[in-house]
Amino acid sequence: MYDAVIVGGGHNGLVAATLLARAGRSVLVLERRDHVGGAAVSERPWAGVDARISRYSYLVSLMPAALREQLGVRTEMRRRSVSSYSPRLDGTGLLVRAGEPPGANWAAFEELTGRVAAAVFPTLTEPLRPRAELRARVGDLAAWQALFERPLGEVLRKYFEDDFERGIVATDALIGTFAGLDDESLRQNRCFVYHVIGNGTGHWDVPVGGMGALTEELASLAWAAGAEVRLNCEVTSIETDGVGAEVHFDGGSVPARRVLANVAPAVLARLLGEPAPDDPAPEGAQLKLNMLLRRLPKLRDSSLDPHEAFAGTFHVNESATQLAVAYASAQRGVVPELAPCEIYCHSLTDPTILGEELRASGAQTLTCFGLHMPARLFGGDHAQAKAAAIKATLSSLNSVLAEPIEDCLYMTPGGEPCLEAKTPVELEHELGLPGGNIFHRDLAWPFAEDEASVGTWGVETEWDNVLLCGAGARRGGGVSGIPGHNAAMKVLSARS
Repeated sequence: MYDAVIVGGGHNGLVAATLLARAGRSVLVLERRDHVGGAAVSERPWAGVDARISRYSYLVSLMPAALREQLGVRTEMRRRSVSSYSPRLDGTGLLVRAGEPPGANWAAFEELTGRVAAAVFPTLTEPLRPRAELRARVGDLAAWQALFERPLGEVLRKYFEDDFERGIVATDALIGTFAGLDDESLRQNRCFVYHVIGNGTGHWDVPVGGMGALTEELASLAWAAGAEVRLNCEVTSIETDGVGAEVHFDGGSVPARRVLANVAPAVLARLLGEPAPDDPAPEGAQLKLNMLLRRLPKLRDSSLDPHEAFAGTFHVNESATQLAVAYASAQRGVVPELAPCEIYCHSLTDPTILGEELRASGAQTLTCFGLHMPARLFGGDHAQAKAAAIKATLSSLNSVLAEPIEDCLYMTPGGEPCLEAKTPVELEHELGLPGGNIFHRDLAWPFAEDEASVGTWGVETEWDNVLLCGAGARRGGGVSGIPGHNAAMKVLSARS
């Protein structure tokens, strides 16, 4: 009997496996695919092209430096030289350099989010505190109310009168989250909080070597600690009485004292033979385009070198009004005509993801993340809807360029353009994400919302010996390792 069987070999599962194995526990990781990593992988999507891209997730902010040190992770997290560039349709744009807010209002708002980040982030790897205690820790009632109690749109209007600037800041609330800025559910606030508190600073860094370099190192650490990993082993069901468990997979089963589920809560419910959890908005809301370019495109803003413009986050048609129009369109089930999106050029920060010949030629990778592309848009004729979404997104990008992005695409030896797209439907099929939700389900507040949860780790289920250890745990989402750490701490703090 294993002390712990971990269902799913994503990065959180590998973190949990390493910590438990180092503590002397017998650990088995079961992964349905032929490789570990889940959404945190690097792959070569184009045959004959030596470009190793972070295919699904692409930046790191939430993984605590202290956890990386505890694990012994040496993958470099490299800071981008530019925070963002946001082109306007009139041919001008706003460049924000790293550490240089472009105005007093930006500086004041960053100070507000910084106070929250410094207070909240260190608690993510501790047992859950009650709301009042975390509020007292922040020590600024106005900041607390702005991010945790009132719709984010209100505070953004207070700090940013300009519609264009307000939208740029607002995008952190909408990555993978289908919501309006004034949504009373505060779904957008929860997303925003996790995007601005990483390591107490909110900085988003590029993992050198690609996201797969991080995952591969985590896998090596787990193996070195003594964890066993089985690939091509899809778990089909889990039986438990709260004390012991039997984990069934194609071709057999294994007994376990505890099961750590590095899968979405909806998937865990299915494996347990239980009803799906009642999530108010389980669908994902993004379109991801991966591209390889012969060279960076020319900008309508001729005053700026594209190598500088694309060095950070390149915001496209993301003013507050444009975001609201796109959201309303998607709510009606219509692909937004002017699709808001943002671009990341990882190869400018980390050229090692390209082969030597590609680097010498001036080739660059682009990741385009489209907002307000919910799963509902792709529920009919998927191929047709996907083509429409790609067209709208590329058209939106082209509206701020001096030349079509299509003219800059690198071609494979077979003559195909190096562009691939991933819809929420495809993320569900490939990665097991219900509705393509990259957070597994709605993000939850980083505190206990009821008295019974105070002092827990946010990974517990109704079964004492079954724990969540993936993005669907409280304080989950993103490439962080936090749910994996917290599930391991729950196991190691138990009496048996």
